[in-house]
Amino acid sequence: MTSQGQSLNSTLDDNCQENFRGTLLTIDSYLGDQDVERLKFLCRDSIALKNLEKCGSALDIFDYLMAEEQLSEEDPSFLAELLYIIKQKVLLRHLRYTKEQVEHWLPGRRKVSPFRNLLYELSEDISSENLKSMIFLLRESIPKVQMTSLSFLAYLEKQDKISEDNLTLLEDLCKKIVPNLMRKIDKYKREKAPQVGAPPVAKETESLHQGEKELFPHSDINQLLEALPQEVSWQDEHVQRNGDRATPVSVEMLGASVDTLTSETSTKETAVYRMDRKHRGLCVVVNNHSFTSLSKRPGTNKDAECLKRVFQWLGFSVRIYVNVTKGRLEEVLQQFQTHPGHADGDCFVFCVLTHGKFGAVYSSDGDLIPIRQIMSHFTAQQCPALAHKPKLFFIQACQGEEIQPSVSIEADAVNPEHVPPSLQDSVPVEADFLLGLATVPGYVSFRHVEEGSWYIQSLCNHLKDLVPRQEDILSILTAVNDDVSRQADKRGKKKQMPQPAFTLRKKVVFPVPQEELLL
Repeated sequence: MTSQGQSLNSTLDDNCQENFRGTLLTIDSYLGDQDVERLKFLCRDSIALKNLEKCGSALDIFDYLMAEEQLSEEDPSFLAELLYIIKQKVLLRHLRYTKEQVEHWLPGRRKVSPFRNLLYELSEDISSENLKSMIFLLRESIPKVQMTSLSFLAYLEKQDKISEDNLTLLEDLCKKIVPNLMRKIDKYKREKAPQVGAPPVAKETESLHQGEKELFPHSDINQLLEALPQEVSWQDEHVQRNGDRATPVSVEMLGASVDTLTSETSTKETAVYRMDRKHRGLCVVVNNHSFTSLSKRPGTNKDAECLKRVFQWLGFSVRIYVNVTKGRLEEVLQQFQTHPGHADGDCFVFCVLTHGKFGAVYSSDGDLIPIRQIMSHFTAQQCPALAHKPKLFFIQACQGEEIQPSVSIEADAVNPEHVPPSLQDSVPVEADFLLGLATVPGYVSFRHVEEGSWYIQSLCNHLKDLVPRQEDILSILTAVNDDVSRQADKRGKKKQMPQPAFTLRKKVVFPVPQEELLL
């Protein structure tokens, strides 16, 4: 072959490699922190542990897999298997696979070991409360660090307490805390054992499984009562709803106490939005500090950082966009309107930190964008994956007339107007939305040039303090109202009252994170 031909082939190879890396970059953009943790766990048999510990993103994992020749444009099947396992099946199209194709060839080409698959499946069914109990039982041998179910199982494996041939400890934990998981362990052991000598299932385990069928018989249920009324309303600046919400009513059951506990949990779940899917959800933060024609907003980066830390602590994958123009905002809205991550998410959060006036916020290039226009991208019709899921919007921006600030306090107001104080035109006319505004319509909101805004700082602190107490979001926002309303500038003359508007049908109660958050 001539040198010219070799050069051409080399160029084509480089282009193909570049295109494939572009594909991997696109896949990475859809994966959150929890996805990365799952990928790292599933790759423990494929990438050296010391290298896995260095991986901070999916791109790092992809690099190691390519270096080990386990991932390439010619054969991306291992990545397809990983995406399939972590239920990111919509991303398979980027690798030119369909879900059906993967399901067809996976049984004969599986690279993730049965043991690794077992641990992953178990981790998916170990709740935060189950995990607490397991750690409590092993406290003497478990370090006092924050753990997820995956990191807990990985630690046991690293300490040689469990292995593909030794599941005794895991079986003991499951029998005591999550008995229904014994089915998966038994299935793994049967499939792993030689065909001629598969070990029988333990009698106590078999008995337990049989008993589970009758755990929640329909005949034992007298009545299920909704804990929250279905009709909700919006809250204006003169009313704070803090005592008129119904409390869950336990269901009377006939039979064992465990049945009673199960039924009460079921009743509670009818009054609370689901928070047990694969992901907590996505959180988008639009942080406008500098503008082409408006004043800068010093202190806003403090707000953005606090929001990021708090919502990551709550389990969200957080994306921050800085100094967003009108055109770029539309791109961001379109991206998250069709984001595949919503399918497996519990909730969606969208935060805007910028200048504004009644019912609208400013882009970094000075265009005024109605809040309703932003929220309308995520209605059930426009974003079916978020139907029946809570969609929370928090806006730090003035909603009316400007007030002369003192030295360390600024107002997020531009071009003041006097308008009727109503938020009904901003919230979409359908269920499952919440809009939290830093101030009531017609008034300014305040931001400390170093410490951040009164509203966002109070919101973050109250989420940190009240989520561990299992308070719902409306109770938390009522506490934020009280806190912000008590604040004032140095002279005690400038005050602020936040305002939530909502069409939520149930309570939004975030699961309690395992680790402590320091702000």
